[in-house]
Amino acid sequence: MVHMNLNLLMVIAVVVASTVLRGTTATERLVGGSLGWNVPNNRFFFDLWSINEGVIHVNDVLVFNFTTGVHNVAVVSLSAHDRCDGSSPFQLYPNGPASVPLNFPGLYCFISTIGSDCQSFMQMLVKVDNSTASV
Repeated sequence: MVHMNLNLLMVIAVVVASTVLRGTTATERLVGGSLGWNVPNNRFFFDLWSINEGVIHVNDVLVFNFTTGVHNVAVVSLSAHDRCDGSSPFQLYPNGPASVPLNFPGLYCFISTIGSDCQSFMQMLVKVDNSTASV
């Protein structure tokens, strides 16, 4: 009888754990789709990509696909984003492809700091929802 109760408790624990983990599944999102993180053909390409992705949640991961040495990804402040100023990034990802975890809710600002990339519209704003994704 004790052995049976222990097995039942184990089954319940597994079911509860899988339910809890299911609510925190992160989604990998390929920035720019098939274009990747490259110079786009219009100013709003990456912002529109972000909007079309729908709700982006805490713990999702953005994957920036680019050639190392040609582009990079910098996480910057909103004012630095608006000025294309990559001199003091919060984080810099020089090697592609780069996976950037979105650990906190709020506005994330991304630019490429190489050459005239940012002035050529390699910049993006992403709003991260304060909830985790659910499956």
